[in-house]
Amino acid sequence: MPITTIIIIVLILVLIGAVPAWPHSRSWGYGPSGIVGVVLVVLLVLLLMGRL
Repeated sequence: MPITTIIIIVLILVLIGAVPAWPHSRSWGYGPSGIVGVVLVVLLVLLLMGRL
């Protein structure tokens, strides 16, 4: 497996863990999940463009 696939899988898991619906992250708000989501979208765009 290429390293980019592993990074994308880890970012998806972090995004799911940072969703404010979980009890441990309810007080965090949407900040962490929003930041991880933006990073994930940027990585996916770079991957699809062939630059990563």
